[in-house]
Amino acid sequence: MSVASKVVDRAELLRRAAAWRAGGESVALANGLFDLVHVGHLRYLEAASDEADRLVVAINADASARRLKGPDRPIVPEAERAELIAGFGCVDAVVVFEETTVEPLLRELRPDVHCKGTDYTADTVPEREVARSLGIRVAITGDAKSHATRDIIARVRGPVRN
Repeated sequence: MSVASKVVDRAELLRRAAAWRAGGESVALANGLFDLVHVGHLRYLEAASDEADRLVVAINADASARRLKGPDRPIVPEAERAELIAGFGCVDAVVVFEETTVEPLLRELRPDVHCKGTDYTADTVPEREVARSLGIRVAITGDAKSHATRDIIARVRGPVRN
């Protein structure tokens, strides 16, 4: 499957997920901003792909990123972030979401598993109550070593000089 064909809108994602389920396959959903894609993102998604037969990755739209992170973010536009993530072999589909949280997509897609990175615990996943109410298992996946994008940005920007 080509990288471009993995980046889909919500309607196509729901159609594909229904087909996967009809074939007996399970679906995992991972989400994030994925600004400045780094090895921590790859390890998170590779581990997430082990949680189900198919992995869907939801990335924050540019407007959503600005609401969450401020006017200087994202650094990389959503179309480029989506294409990069779609290029990972472990990813079956990528969808961009406009909302501040992935909760509406969880309600629509109803994946078998909702994966979050190791910067979360089961008790700090923002969508944990929605996932539990829908019977979606929450899994913390990835590399325990911190690879936070904010730390990378701080290193690149360097110390603030007056």
